[in-house]
Amino acid sequence: MEEVQLILRNCDAICFDVDSTVIRDEGIDELAKFAGKGSEVASITANAMGGSMTYQDALSVRLNIIKPSLTMVRDFIRTCPPTLTPGIKKLVDVLHTTGRSTYLVSGGFLSLITPVAKQLHIPLENVYANRLKFYFNGDYAGFDENQPTSRTGGKAVVAQHLKDTYGYKNLIFIGDGVTDLESSPPADAFIGYGGNVIRPAVQTKAKWFVTDFNEICDVLLAN
Repeated sequence: MEEVQLILRNCDAICFDVDSTVIRDEGIDELAKFAGKGSEVASITANAMGGSMTYQDALSVRLNIIKPSLTMVRDFIRTCPPTLTPGIKKLVDVLHTTGRSTYLVSGGFLSLITPVAKQLHIPLENVYANRLKFYFNGDYAGFDENQPTSRTGGKAVVAQHLKDTYGYKNLIFIGDGVTDLESSPPADAFIGYGGNVIRPAVQTKAKWFVTDFNEICDVLLAN
């Protein structure tokens, strides 16, 4: 834990997972409920986050169940706004105030995450997420498989890209799932988050596991 906290004190960039970390729910599960497919999709999400199936397989299966049209996505965003996790706004404000770069790196969808980024004043160019594709009539046409976040190991790819591009020396990844845990290395440290849901595999393997973002704020503000 002390090793991770030392890196945190000296960090120049932090990447956050979004679903069940920055926001309280899993966006794709909530979209599935909206589409009347909630129970079918939730069990697949649990398997994916627990590491028992590849992320790309879980993503493809879930989307083929939901078949989200452009109209459905727009209606969902309008009527089911995301709920920020308590403490995340304060933490991101601290990061902004102290000049640290902040990113959202998610296996969810850019269209659903954009409102979250706006609430937290995180530039959209600092959001790495998946993109849904639609036919000309608005029907679901799949997802962009070229996005690294659509695949197992993709968050590590984004972390390496950020370090290579911007020269970050101490980049931290924070998240609740196995796909987040996989980010370090190349991320210099990983902080497991269990304030919304505790994934046993993450709790066991994370060198530092927190259930309240204030724990992270306290370390940053102790400088």
